Amino acid sequence: MTDDPTAVLPDPALDEVAGTLRALYRELGNRPAFDAFLHPDITIWESDAPDLFTLAGLDALRDERAAAGSSGPTPAWVRPEQIRVDRWEDSAVARFVLRAHHEGGTDETYRVTDVLRRDQSGWRIVHHHAERWPS
Repeated sequence: MTDDPTAVLPDPALDEVAGTLRALYRELGNRPAFDAFLHPDITIWESDAPDLFTLAGLDALRDERAAAGSSGPTPAWVRPEQIRVDRWEDSAVARFVLRAHHEGGTDETYRVTDVLRRDQSGWRIVHHHAERWPS
């Protein structure tokens, strides 16, 4: 605490949101664990999908990518970087670069914006927008 009434104190919820995103991507490849971070009514934009879709659409896109082999080799790791978070009570928006690192040193990067809402399950994503970058 500080005695300065103009001091801006850190918001622990911002760290919670960033922690939620890190935990989400640690579960990549484990659909049930990954999907636990997604709100059931989520809407999603992805670079390789022309339309806005929902959680059911995400499962279809995952299956389509796997069948086409378009998901490529499994990355050695995936992590959000340069995370910026703003929060308004139980809502937050996070902007970050998502980096997928492959053996041999090649990386894929995405620009991501996630809108999150805090409910009884914690912070969950209600809208996800990812764009491969550079495209």
